[in-house]
Amino acid sequence: MCATKVNIETLRALEPIGSLPETRLDELARLCRLQTVAKESDPFLVRGNPGQSAYLLRGELILTYPDGTSKILVGGSDRSRYPLARRGEAFTSAKVITEVELMLVDDDLVDMMATWDQVASAELSSKRRADSSSFANWTLMSGMFSVSSLKYGAFSQLPPAHIDELLGRFERIEVKKGDVVVREGAKGEFYFVIETGRCKVERMVGGVSMLLAELKSGDAFGEEALVSEVKRNATVTMKSDGALLRLSKEDFVEMLREPLLHRVSADDARAKVANGAQWIDVRYPSEYQYDKLPGAINIPLSDIRNAFGALDKGKEYVLYCQSERRSAAAAFLLAQRGYRTFVLAGGLWGEAKRR
Repeated sequence: MCATKVNIETLRALEPIGSLPETRLDELARLCRLQTVAKESDPFLVRGNPGQSAYLLRGELILTYPDGTSKILVGGSDRSRYPLARRGEAFTSAKVITEVELMLVDDDLVDMMATWDQVASAELSSKRRADSSSFANWTLMSGMFSVSSLKYGAFSQLPPAHIDELLGRFERIEVKKGDVVVREGAKGEFYFVIETGRCKVERMVGGVSMLLAELKSGDAFGEEALVSEVKRNATVTMKSDGALLRLSKEDFVEMLREPLLHRVSADDARAKVANGAQWIDVRYPSEYQYDKLPGAINIPLSDIRNAFGALDKGKEYVLYCQSERRSAAAAFLLAQRGYRTFVLAGGLWGEAKRR
């Protein structure tokens, strides 16, 4: 198998991949896999990749179908523009005539990209028809609609039927260098996605402003205060002119927060842990040491971002705190990155009341 990046021109010639916009093709090119199958090799190795489509880029195959008929497929031909096993044309056997080069691509990934891009294009066209002077050009939002954002980000678990509604609720605002978008200690009212421009995130520590992060196009901020309903814990200032996409707290809660949060009762939580799930205590270490649940690990909410990449995405996690405010915020952040998280309903306070 070769790890070489697929040529965008190659992707543009394939169906339905070729219908995706240029920015999406460039991203997808890095995620496709190339595989070479030698003459007389077992071609079913190609089909042993569940959830993936295979395209013949080079060489010749003989495909045999359920009715006993056979066809020779040649790389570069019109038929090879489609996956080897299109719906209604699934073959029962295949034989490699000459060495072939195949491209493998994740079906769910392509479908996800197509869904978002098609809805986004429809939203853009609708706004143009309405002669709106200020709208978000969703088709150019390569950051917001990146694979990482769609697969693991805030929008990954949004029901497809809600996508159009969600895009319609974003408001686009122009910002200038030096503008303070979010101020530490203020009430959280909006969730933001950076369309263009850069900004810095700072927090006051011991009377000194400390730089926490720098954000760029496609990055999001403001979710923690909205989910946990606490004051903003940092100040976000624009480092350049740009544009932000803003979603109100009410829309955020309705469209994004609840689909990502899964609350479970104490009994269900214990059952999950008994079956392999892991307790995560998101409180301060001092609270954790005082009354942690058996087997729990401590990842304070303030450190939860450091856990990205360290936790196992194949494992379930049940998060808790005192009231569920901090655990809800932490669970949301983890769920954005594709982790399977659950929140102990009512937190430890609720657990104490049930005893």
